[in-house]
Amino acid sequence: MNYIFYFLIVGSIVIGAITGRLSDVVNSILTGAETSVKVAFSLIGIMAFWLGIMRIAEKSGIVEWISKVIKPITKWLFPEISEDSEALGDVAMSFSANALGLTNAATPIGIRAMEEFQKVNKDKTSASNAMCMFLAMNTAGFQLIPATVIAVLIGIGYKNPTEIIAPTLLVTTIAFLFAIFMAKMFAKLWKKQSDLSGGNE
Repeated sequence: MNYIFYFLIVGSIVIGAITGRLSDVVNSILTGAETSVKVAFSLIGIMAFWLGIMRIAEKSGIVEWISKVIKPITKWLFPEISEDSEALGDVAMSFSANALGLTNAATPIGIRAMEEFQKVNKDKTSASNAMCMFLAMNTAGFQLIPATVIAVLIGIGYKNPTEIIAPTLLVTTIAFLFAIFMAKMFAKLWKKQSDLSGGNE
């Protein structure tokens, strides 16, 4: 990736020099650098706020309550995981962070959940159904409020950043449900293939 960005920057400078528009290239670099700083600061504020909310939810027992509320769903999604597993609490926190558009905050929580899934994984050399399901859910990235994207839009001076909420909710809901469906379908297909290969032996 570093080589790609290096090639783009150097290529832009060379082409700008050849075409006589080097000043435009330099101005674009400076303007882009200024905009990136503004976006970064806008992200710091909203990330700090929502991470604080998540920490309060964890300490006050709200996460545990959410885990109990969605227990029927998590039991269906992760049938091989026991109901008292700490991983289900991490799944609830990760889902909540993703729903609020805090994908950066969801990453360490997701890693912790994967570590818990690995502890009960019978085959340590391959991903379990629970791990595949959780990965599919996180990759789809259901978002109720795309806070990070809204913060970026605010940082670049977009007039109505909240107008992306409805289309984002629609698209991520479809992707989320489809990811769950595909993970379930492949888990059944893999089980059938394993049963058939075991029977042939």
